[in-house]
Amino acid sequence: LIDGKLLKKQRYHMKILVLLVSLAAFLLVTLPGPLYKFGLVELGTAFASFKYAVITGIAALILLMIQLLFKRKTSSFTSVAVAIIFSLIAIIMPLRMMSTANSVPAIHDISTDLTTPPEFEAIAPLRADAPNSIEYAGNETAKQQSKAYPELQTLSYTQSKAVLVAAIEQTAQNLNWNLVNTDPNTGLIEATDSTLWFGFKDDVVVRVEDKGSERLVDIRSKSRIGSSDLGKNAERIGTFIKELNKVLGE
Repeated sequence: LIDGKLLKKQRYHMKILVLLVSLAAFLLVTLPGPLYKFGLVELGTAFASFKYAVITGIAALILLMIQLLFKRKTSSFTSVAVAIIFSLIAIIMPLRMMSTANSVPAIHDISTDLTTPPEFEAIAPLRADAPNSIEYAGNETAKQQSKAYPELQTLSYTQSKAVLVAAIEQTAQNLNWNLVNTDPNTGLIEATDSTLWFGFKDDVVVRVEDKGSERLVDIRSKSRIGSSDLGKNAERIGTFIKELNKVLGE
């Protein structure tokens, strides 16, 4: 009877251990973003947590295999499924980020005009303390962008400047950007977008210029922090273009 109680207790402890380790791995990969976003941890600490998440996730899977091989009766379908899901999330998320980082250039300033990119004006004071300055990143960035995102080019429309400025403002609102400045006279619209997970602030400036019967529209998106944006700025510009054309009915 005593041996039976002891065995039952050991089974319970093994199940709890596997679940706790997998939960720890899951939290190590999901909490750093919100903790950084609300100023509770430094960025370096948040990123370091991903490494430990992968290690802990692998440890959880190893413990789970030991449990299934030698202590199968201590497991249940639910506990095994939860442990696998938590562990795989902890392992896959950082590896996907690493894969993305290796597949895109380490740049953070993207523009549809690489020769004379739109300049930030009203947003400039908001970036005063940002590690990345408002100045365009330069020729090397332009070369890398041209190779990685050749589809990002100056847009041409036949609508009036006033119509385009209004449509751009509406597009920014549809995308939940924080509008900072709209100047119909100069055709300059500035806004800030925040990433969901870490709350990184990226700034956007859109410029509308007259060229004969056409209006040229250029968009620039730049991160305030980080040498690489993991492709987010290019993605943002692509999303903006699609939404703008939708607003314009094109």
